This record gives sequence, structure tokens and C-alpha cells, in this order.
Amino acid sequence: MEAYGITDKGKVRRQNQDAFWISCENGQAILTVCDGMGGAKAGNVASDLAVKVYRTEIRRRMAEDKNADIEDVLRDTVVLANTAVYELSIANDDMNGMGTTFVSAVAENGKLTVINVGDSRAYLISSGEIRQITRDHSLVEDMVERGDITREESLHHPNKNLITRAVGTLDTVESDVFREDLSPGDTVLLSTDGLTNIVRDSEILDAVMSESKIGSCCEKLIKLALSRGAPDNVTVAALRL
Repeated sequence: MEAYGITDKGKVRRQNQDAFWISCENGQAILTVCDGMGGAKAGNVASDLAVKVYRTEIRRRMAEDKNADIEDVLRDTVVLANTAVYELSIANDDMNGMGTTFVSAVAENGKLTVINVGDSRAYLISSGEIRQITRDHSLVEDMVERGDITREESLHHPNKNLITRAVGTLDTVESDVFREDLSPGDTVLLSTDGLTNIVRDSEILDAVMSESKIGSCCEKLIKLALSRGAPDNVTVAALRL
């Protein structure tokens, strides 16, 4: 397995409020990406704190019980991350209302488990095709599912950045979990909406298929976002089996 992650503040934002974490050892890979929100004083705090709590707790849980159900571990650790961000937000007026998207993927023994909250995404690239694993928790995605707008219209909708779920904005959090089978040569890619708002899925696929090294693929996607003005922070983390 080969894993790589990269983040950039983009061309417009003064601060990078994205955060990511990658662990790839002993036949197990964990990728995590967060996109913080809540203003200049708090977005980066929310994303950094969520990653740190998640990283600490998932390692602790897995060390304590190697046979624990991975879905239970992921849900429990996201709850702990949510509590940490929420409690800090209500304890500090400058951070009130802060939160973060959250997406994490764990790959081990040919199995992939993904958890998400918000609109940061996980993709699976396999056999020359790309498929979005996660479902965006966003106002626009709900409109698409209801048939109010088309998928094409959603790409340019003025409310496309409004999310319906986040880590840390409430005292409870609801997450979605997905399970996939993996095959040799598959690529798992996580990203914030700073990429997916301006780079199409087909272009992500092209980047993955055209680069033999996963690091080169991630860097290529960042450069593509920057070439289009990168109005938001951009983060990509990927794993190739």
C-alpha cells in the first residue's frame, strides 16, 4: 500500500482551515480529511482538534481490542471528536458555532470502511472507473435527490456550500458508514470540497489513471485546482493498493 496527502490554502483564503491525517503501517491504512468552518478564529481549530482526537482514540481503541468491529470504532471516535469540538466551542465565545466536515477511510485485509459527516468526500477508483462512496450532507444534495435541481445544476448552485451535518456544531452527531471490497491496484481518494467544487470526477479519474505514483496524482489534482483559481482550501489524501 502507498498513501499520500497534501493540502493548500488556495488562491483566495488567508488561512488553511483544512486538516488531514494519514497512517499506513502493518497492512492497515487510515486516511482522514476535515474541512473546518466557523470564521477565521475557529475553523482551523475545529478541524485540527477533530483530527487529533480521532487519531488518538482510534489508535487507542484498536490497540485495546484488535477484534473490535471497525464500524463501531469509527462511530465512537467521531462522537468523541464531536464532543471535543462542541465543548470547546461553547467554552470560548470566539469559537462559538465552529465545526468541521469529517471523512475517514480504513483499509485492511481487502476491506474498506468509510465514515463521513458533511460534504468532504471519499472516492473509490477501480478497474478504470471512479465512484463516489460517500453521500454529501448538503442542502444541494438534498435538492438533487428530491428532483428540485439536476446534478449539473448543483455544480453551480449558489448554496452548494451549505452543509446539513458537521462535527462539533451540536452536542450530538450523526454519521454515515460505508463498506467496500478492495482489489489490488484500487485507489481510495478523500478530498475537501475545495477540490470537488471545481474539479470534476472524470478529471480526478484521469489524474489517478495517468500517474504511477499516488503522490504525483495528489499533487496533480492540487495544481489543477490552483490553475482554476482555488477559491477555497484544497486537500487530497489518497491510498493505492
